[in-house]
Amino acid sequence: MAQRIRKAVIPVAGFGTRFLPATIAQPKEMLTVVDKPVIQYIVEELVASGIEQIIFVTGRGKRAIEDHFDYSAELEMLLKEKGKEVLLKEVRRISSLAKFVYVRQNKPLGNGHALLCAKDIVGNESFAFCYGDDIIVSKVPATLQMIKAHEKYKDLIMGVIEVPKEKVSSYGIVRPVGKKTGGSSSRILACPPKFQRNLQRVDKTWEDKVFEIVGVVEKPKAQEAPSRFANPGRYIFNPDIFEYLEKTKPGKGGEIWIADAVDKVFKNRAVYACKIDGQYFDCGDKLEYAKANVNYALGRKDLGEEFRKYLKSLRI
Repeated sequence: MAQRIRKAVIPVAGFGTRFLPATIAQPKEMLTVVDKPVIQYIVEELVASGIEQIIFVTGRGKRAIEDHFDYSAELEMLLKEKGKEVLLKEVRRISSLAKFVYVRQNKPLGNGHALLCAKDIVGNESFAFCYGDDIIVSKVPATLQMIKAHEKYKDLIMGVIEVPKEKVSSYGIVRPVGKKTGGSSSRILACPPKFQRNLQRVDKTWEDKVFEIVGVVEKPKAQEAPSRFANPGRYIFNPDIFEYLEKTKPGKGGEIWIADAVDKVFKNRAVYACKIDGQYFDCGDKLEYAKANVNYALGRKDLGEEFRKYLKSLRI
């Protein structure tokens, strides 16, 4: 029987320069959407997907993340003394969501290097990987959708979201089996023809959800994109990804990148894309972060009605 996926890795060592000066003294992952840090939304999604252990790859200045998910005797005592039972219950829930492990990335050497820092903790297990600033709102947790696909196909699963044609140039766009890319100006990560598989390998009951891919086109022009499915940095990896990473030489900026390791996987075996059903917010982008705040505020029972009235009053 296949081993159940119970671990997830989240790299959070980045400086968050796009949100300066807000991130001078706090991690970008701790910026709040309404009243909850971005990273908590992601952790809650992982826990709802069955993840039991979450491995944060941290760096200097990220202590606030550890404190947020830690037990705080002083805070609990204060809330109890003041009779704030609802808040006390929430604080206790947060610290017991999962088993949290922290490993330090001592130098900013790329997301591939960050993942390698977690190798010994992950061990010989398949695991989930996601960035710390991407929120996906969905009925079925996004990670669970990918886990179900992995249970079926066993190979590397790359989560994808469908983006408008005018936005494909902002993402890495996956190349489905049999699709060609126009032009030659975009960098293409793809397997040679002899390794291309037959699309019939995908179970017909899954063909609207999962499809085989043979490469990723990095930030293509709209007319050159092989699809409109973008990778928001979510994967289900088998443990051999560490072997590929260890063989990956430093690339752009002298850093080790997951995309380059995945390129090596393409050349050896099948890789599948799982279309994630949900609404995606890249909270590392200021506009998307603002949209996330509006979306969540409108969905809150205690805020939604009044906030909706306020938005209408703006007469934009």
